[in-house]
This record gives sequence, C-alpha cells and structure tokens, in this order.
Amino acid sequence: MSPPAAPRLSVELVAKSPRGGWAPLVDKLDTLLASGYPPGLALAVLRRRGAVFTAWGGFARVVGVPEPLRRSTLFDLASLTKVVATVPLALLLAERGEWRLDDPVWRWLPGYPRREVTLLQLLTHTSGLIPHRPFFESLRGKAAIRRAVFAEAAGAAPPGAVCYSDLNFMLLGWALEACRGERLDHLVRAALTEPLGMTRTRFVPPPGERPLCAATELNGDQRLEPGLIQGVVHDGNAAALGGIAGHAGLFAPLDDLVVYATALLNPASHPVLSPASLGRLGRRTAASDADVRSIGWRLSPSGWGSWPDGTYWHTGFTGTSLLVSPRRGAAVVLLMNGVHPRRRPDAQARVRAAVHVLVDQALR
Repeated sequence: MSPPAAPRLSVELVAKSPRGGWAPLVDKLDTLLASGYPPGLALAVLRRRGAVFTAWGGFARVVGVPEPLRRSTLFDLASLTKVVATVPLALLLAERGEWRLDDPVWRWLPGYPRREVTLLQLLTHTSGLIPHRPFFESLRGKAAIRRAVFAEAAGAAPPGAVCYSDLNFMLLGWALEACRGERLDHLVRAALTEPLGMTRTRFVPPPGERPLCAATELNGDQRLEPGLIQGVVHDGNAAALGGIAGHAGLFAPLDDLVVYATALLNPASHPVLSPASLGRLGRRTAASDADVRSIGWRLSPSGWGSWPDGTYWHTGFTGTSLLVSPRRGAAVVLLMNGVHPRRRPDAQARVRAAVHVLVDQALR
C-alpha cells in the first residue's frame, strides 16, 4: 500500500512581499511535503510586529497511523534549547549581578578541574571540551553524568579554539541551577517563558501532550532499546538527565517561538533582557575558521541567503532552526521533524538552506 498523500500546506499571510511575493516559497514547501522529506514542517517569517508569513503541513508522525502536523504541534527543539533557554538565563543572571560571565566555572561547580575556564568560554564553545560523548549508554542521573563531564574536562584541550560542544551547555545548565538554587525547568518557566508569554514551551511534556508532539527517530542511536521517540526528548544524554538539561530538552510549538523571536527583534521592549544584553547576540565574540560565534549563537549564515552583518542563528539536530536579523528587522522560525523516521542530515541541510534563501528573496 502506498503512503497517504501529505496533508495540504496551510498558509497564513499577513503582508505581501514588495517584490516577487511569497509564491516561490509556497511552491517549494508544497514540493518538499509532496516528496516526503521532511515528513512535516512549520515555518514563520517575522517582522518586528510579528509573523507576516506562516505555513504548516505534512505529517507529525508517519510510523503506524499517520498523524497530520498542525500549527499547534509541539517540536523537540533539541539544541535550540541552548539559545532559547540557557543563553538568555545566563545573560539575565549577569544583568542582575548574580554572577559574572567571566566567573570561573569552578566557582559555581566546585570540583571542576580546569580552573582557567570561564562561563563565557562555555557560552562561546571555546572551553576545549569535545563535541559529544554518549554518557547515556552507561550512566543515568545528574550526579553520574556530571562526574563524567568533569573527567572529560580534566583531559580536555586548552581553552581558546571554537569547538561546538553539548558538554559546555550541560555545564551551564548545572551552573545556573547552582547559582539560583532551583531546578532549570522551574527557572526557565519563572524567568523566561511566563514573562514572554510562551504558554506551551516546557521541558518534559506531560503524558497527555506527548501525542501532540512531532515524532523524531525510530530505532536510532539515542536509546539503548529500539522504538519510536515521540513526546520525550530525542537526545540520549538529555533523556538520561530526566529530560531537563542546558543543551537539549525544550519542547515548543511554532507560535511560542514566534513570540520569542518577536521579542528579540524589539530589544527596547523585551520583557526579560536589556538592549545591551540583546546586542551581544549579534556581536562576534569568538571564531575558528568558518565557525563564528557570539554569546551562544552562530553568526554569518553562509549558504542561507544574503543576510546582513549581525544576523545570528542556531539549529537543532531534530530539524529545528531560528534565525534573527536585527538589521533586516526580520526573523525566521523553521521547525521540521527532520530525523523522523530516520535521520537524513544532508537532505536536512539542503532544505534549511533552500527555505532561508527563498525567505531572504521574499523579504527584499
């Protein structure tokens, strides 16, 4: 039996593009969904007053009984957790004088073996730590995994070069908890999502909301046992930490990320962070080869169109991405279940690039 046709793309248009219109982008999204990859997607293009183009369609799940993707579908944000939750919290604590970004990590995490490494080096991925280690294969719980990360740090390279690492943000999540004396998910809710009005963004969706989440991998390498991952975090280390971590674990629908990105485009009225802190997000802080970094974010989205200097962006392994261009006064939220039912990283990269190029052209 052939697979069912993908549900039609739904489009909500608030404003017309001054040149060329949105038709090429809509055609591309239709073509992608008809091809079967990604199974489903949700896209929003924003100006400072909010979304001007919103589209969603395809399937949230294709394993078993196919489930259509809705505008309200929750996505596993994967590494967007780093910039949606951990980075703003780090900046907020610095604004409040509760810590300094040049504090040594050991001040907040006693026993951390590299006394020269700072919170800022964790934020800019210049701590010397390796990109990843599958701790979940043999360890469970914060205490055991924290000891293993400290052991990695003891033998890490000297700080300086950019090397993107989940371990950096695992450490930042624990440091935030130590500084505030409360669990990361509680801190995110009280300090970020509630003030911003992101009503459905959270770690660890309750059982009743798990069927409303876009599915991720089937029989992948992030679990010790095979099976479909849906409604629980895809990342194995975040799962072993109970679903709450500084590097991954946050779930959100499209409209909550529209709220988040709109606030970034309006620094004077941001309900949480100051314009000075937000200005650091687009400012070069560290670089190695083509990997140019600000505080947590990447700069220079090569291959994604002609975005001006100061544009910052980030991706998540599951197929999520967020791009913010203050000089253009625009942002792009793209959510895909790109590893469902299996990962296709090359195809995912091509889709991201093609969509952002067409958005760039539509906004001109």
